Amino acid sequence: MYTYVLIPGAGGEAWYWHRVIDELGRRGRLGLGVDLPAADDAAGLSEYVEAVVEAIGDRRSLVLVAQSLGGFTAPIVCEHVPVDLLVLVNAMIPAPGESGSEWWTNTRHEQARKEQAVGAGRPLTSEFDAVTDFFHDVPHDVVDEAMRRGEPAQSGTPMAEPWPLAAWPDIATRVLTARDDRFFPVEFQRRIARQRLGITPDEVPGGHLVALSQPKVLTDRLEAYAADLVR
Repeated sequence: MYTYVLIPGAGGEAWYWHRVIDELGRRGRLGLGVDLPAADDAAGLSEYVEAVVEAIGDRRSLVLVAQSLGGFTAPIVCEHVPVDLLVLVNAMIPAPGESGSEWWTNTRHEQARKEQAVGAGRPLTSEFDAVTDFFHDVPHDVVDEAMRRGEPAQSGTPMAEPWPLAAWPDIATRVLTARDDRFFPVEFQRRIARQRLGITPDEVPGGHLVALSQPKVLTDRLEAYAADLVR
């Protein structure tokens, strides 16, 4: 049986994955959410990797799942523990030597976000709004809980570091994009995945926070990927 190791994006809270963890538990599977030291200005990518590796411990048969900024951490983890499958979910895909701060400009992210907003008939703005961009499709009770928890802090330290790998790890990799993602538009994700990994992403319904809005759909897809490993 595979253990699903779940790496969050900016803010580094394992809570992001709680609905997927519950869904996996109902199926007799183990979902391991990892809290990252996101609020610590002394913590960079190596500390994020250390947190994931420590959470994994001596577990094997691993499906490593990364959301958003977690795409910078997950491939490095694959250099430290034997991962069977790496799944990127609405994730940033770094190039060798590229920092997180450079990624936004190099990928033309802002242009893609504005083009999607115009195409969807939403007001054109460069200002990020969590409700509009992140929580638009998340159930109200989950949004309320997120707001009670407050916005998690995210240090800029890992964003300033060059991504240290010379190449993508030699690990089976799947890219999964949510077709209603307003922050990383689906066409944007397709372009980056094809250019940088030669992979055409699979698609599911949902927005950027798909683990909160569509936990069953996301879990179904993760389980299908894991089943493919044993065929």
